[in-house]
Amino acid sequence: MEIRDVIELVRQAKPLIQNRDMADHIKVKGPSDYVTQVDMNVQKLLSEKLYELAPEIQFLGEEEGLHAMSGDTFWILDPVDGTTNLIHDYQHSTVSLGLYEKGEIVMGVIYDPFREEVFYAEKGKGSWRNGERIHAAPAETLSETIIAIGTAPYQKELAHENFQRFERVFLKCQDIRRTGTAAMDLAYTACGRIGGYFEERLQPWDFAAGMLILSEAGGKVTRFDGSPVNPLEPGGILASNGKLHGELLELL
Repeated sequence: MEIRDVIELVRQAKPLIQNRDMADHIKVKGPSDYVTQVDMNVQKLLSEKLYELAPEIQFLGEEEGLHAMSGDTFWILDPVDGTTNLIHDYQHSTVSLGLYEKGEIVMGVIYDPFREEVFYAEKGKGSWRNGERIHAAPAETLSETIIAIGTAPYQKELAHENFQRFERVFLKCQDIRRTGTAAMDLAYTACGRIGGYFEERLQPWDFAAGMLILSEAGGKVTRFDGSPVNPLEPGGILASNGKLHGELLELL
């Protein structure tokens, strides 16, 4: 299986994501947590296409929820990372697809259909954006870069603690950013647009592809306490270009 074939499949989601009629069909899953007909249709499309491409590989998608898988190799898909953005036509939404194999992510693809950017990586082969090799930012200190934040909008009881963290980081870096899509923030850290990103309470489909793409670009992804990330376990993540990781860990 070639990664270019996977990328071509993921690109087929573009007309679905840009369909405003489907984006207006909204179901509430929880506080500030939504699913649209776009999410459902993209997941259906890609699950079927991936099965045609590699029928031996199982499938785990956001809209069916996290559950135990019987095998050791499967796709992890977020059909629309940034659903709230999509509902409001705030054009920052991505498709995030990772391939999990025997305890690690071995392939990752993040597709931004609004800017026609595809970030991708295979384990041991570096990270790429639209055919060009990418690398994490060279910044040595937070004062040299900007940092993306995630507000954990589904758990607003964390707001006080989170905004204290945001303030501590804001005071040390040039500025902070908030896109509303974890996958995009990880991809932007991988290509050097930002120095890092952190957010509490993420799900595996939020970060599976991005953690590989960033690692292959020379960056680093851990939990808030510096421990390794199990790609099948929900939780907060801290991502950086690697050089800023210690400084960020102290602030979090």
